[in-house]
This record gives sequence, structure tokens and C-alpha cells, in this order.
Amino acid sequence: MQKIILLIISAIMISPLDAGAEVLIKRGDTLDLNQCIEIALKKQPNIVAAMGNVNINQSRVGQAKSNYYPQINWTSGYSRISPATGVLLKGGSAYDEYLSNVNLSQTIYDFEKTSTQVKIQNLNLDSSRSDLDNVASQIVFGVKQAYFGLLQAKRNRDVAAETVQLFQQHLERAKGFFEVGTKPKFDVTKAEVDLSNAKLNLIKGENAFRITRVSLNNAIGMPEAPEYTIVDDFGFQLYAISLGDALKRAYTSRPDLQSISAKSEAAERTIELQKKGYYPTLSGNANYAFSGEEFPLEKGWTVGATLNFPLFSGHSTKYQVEEARANLQVLKANEEALRQSIHLDVEQAYLNLQQARDSITTTELTVRQATENFELANGRYTSGVGSPIEITDALVSLANAKTAYIAALYDYKVTQASMEKAMGIK
Repeated sequence: MQKIILLIISAIMISPLDAGAEVLIKRGDTLDLNQCIEIALKKQPNIVAAMGNVNINQSRVGQAKSNYYPQINWTSGYSRISPATGVLLKGGSAYDEYLSNVNLSQTIYDFEKTSTQVKIQNLNLDSSRSDLDNVASQIVFGVKQAYFGLLQAKRNRDVAAETVQLFQQHLERAKGFFEVGTKPKFDVTKAEVDLSNAKLNLIKGENAFRITRVSLNNAIGMPEAPEYTIVDDFGFQLYAISLGDALKRAYTSRPDLQSISAKSEAAERTIELQKKGYYPTLSGNANYAFSGEEFPLEKGWTVGATLNFPLFSGHSTKYQVEEARANLQVLKANEEALRQSIHLDVEQAYLNLQQARDSITTTELTVRQATENFELANGRYTSGVGSPIEITDALVSLANAKTAYIAALYDYKVTQASMEKAMGIK
């Protein structure tokens, strides 16, 4: 967790001026997945907000530690006093009063109230750091999903363009056969209709590609990014892990589980802290003062110690302890619910990963079969014994097979990313 937090800190610790001047993407750049993730960790506002929460809790640790140190206050004042009518004081006339005072107080012993408070705030700090890690993992997953979605749309567009080209070739061949009288006009008309449908699918593919590019720009936090290309990282590589190992990894690495565990421990410490409300506090104080009606002022000082023992507070301490215990029960219940949710996430991702793996094998075979079927149909038509409907069916089947194979690759990549997120892999 510390590694990713350091990466996030280094990414966002940029002044607004520098952030505006830094060019993260130039027109025509080629980005891989890691570069897209790094840009997202710099530009996504959710990261900045989560880092702000870490800074807030860091400050609260310092506030809790401040009770270890002495408190020094200086007071200075001036008063113009006029006695009430009939009061024989200072001859009945108004007079000046000057005051300057320096006070020092120091907690000597508070039955570890301060140290317990510091521990609580440190646990809250750990929780906020885990929350930051969790936000980062969600952003990384969103980038992967959008990145692979863009690759899927790009490949689907390429399939649609290839299909248009094949139908165009078929139309030209049908026209040639019609001109020499070996094929009827129907073949030309059928080929023209098929070509128009293929062009319509290409238009849809182009639009889907543009939409997924917008999604990726949004995922990396740069909605107005210039034109760029991405590396085709869509190859199949088996991700091997057992369900037991995945669950074990998730229970030890999930940042949201680490966050709620830290909150639960902080709640346990809070119970201890509230119980200390029954105990006294011993503090020391010293005071040095100047006062009088005119300068030079008279000097005086005091030194002492105070023992503050709460005899009765209207049962407030009792209810504060009960509230802390109830908060702990809520957090423990939420922690158990999260553990069950993690188990569900991991098992679902594991099963989906197996399905996606099997789908790749099946669709890959379907592509080979559809390719062979198209070659046979095309050969039959070229030799004059095939029909245009046979060509159309073969081309549509081939395009569908390739699209299904691309979808299977996308599902596997996204499911793998989901599996890594479910396990808390950073």
C-alpha cells in the first residue's frame, strides 16, 4: 500500500501552475495501459479528494499530540472604570486599569487519555490511507475497462471495414458475371444490398469507437485529450490462480477491508478513551502578571497544581461509553458484511474468468470454421456453382465469429482486471 500511496503523492504534488503547464498527452502519441493509469492517477479528482482526507487525518494526529506539550497564553488588556454613583471608591472619579498576564499550563497525568487519543487518530490515518488505496484501485479498474473497451471497439471497427471490403469485392464479381451473362441481375442487386448493410455496420462501428475513446478520456481524467492511439494489448495470456489462493489474497490485501479493520480498532480504543472520563486529570500551571492603574505596573506570580476529579457528570461518561460500544458493533457487522461481499466478488470473478477462458477457445475455433466456410462459398461462387445467399451467409457468419472472438478476449481481460481488483492487487 505504501508504494501506491507514494506514487499517488508524487503524481498530485504539483502546483496548479505546473499542472496546467504539463503536457501529459500530445497529439499523435501512442499510449500503453500503464501510461493511461499513470495519467489517471495524476488527473482524476477523486484521487485528490482522497489524498485531502489523508492530510486531514494527518493533521488530527498532530492535534492529538499537542496535549503532550505545555499551553502558553498571553493576555493583555486595558479598562476605563467609573464607579457607580454613591460608591466611595477612588474619590468617586474614573480611573484606568492595565493588565498583562502570561499563563503556562501543562497536563501532568491524565491516565493515558492523550496517548489513547493519539492511537485513535493514527488508526484513522491508516484507514484514510487504505481509503486512498481503494479509490486508486477503482480508478485503475475503470481505466482498464475503458482501455480494453476501446481496443474491442477498434477491432470491431476493423472487422466491419474488412466485411465492407469483402462485400465490395463480391459486388464487383457479381457485376462481372452479370455482364457476361453467367449470373442474373438478382445477384448484383443482392450484393448491393449486402454492401449497404455492411457500410451501415461500419458507420455504427466508427461511432462505437468514438464513444469508447470518450469513455477512456473520462477514465483518465482528460475529457479534452488530443487525438492519440493506444497499444493493442489484447492478446490472450492465461491467468492462473486457484480460488483458495485468490480468497486468501483478498482477505489480506483488500484496501476497503483494511480501512474498516482500522476503523474497528479505532472504535475499540474509543471505548477505552471514554472510560477514562471516570478518572481525574492532574495538571500544573504557572502565571506571571502585571497590573495597576499607572506605569510602572505591579508584578505578581503564581505557581500551582490542579487535580480535577469528575464526581458526577449527569451520566454523560456512561452514555459516551455505550455509544462507543454501539459504534464498534456497527463496524464489526459492516466488516463481516464486507468479508462476505469480498468472497462473492472473488468467486464470481473466478467463475467468470473460467467462462471467458473457455469462450476464447470456442470462439477461436468458430473463427477458423467460419473462415473455411467463407472460402468454400467464395470458391463455389467464383466457379459458377454457388449462390449469392450462400456468400452473404458465409460473410455474416465470419463477421459474427470474429466479433464474438473479440468480445471473448475483452471479457477475459476485463474479468482478469476485476479479479485483480477483487483480490486487492495493486
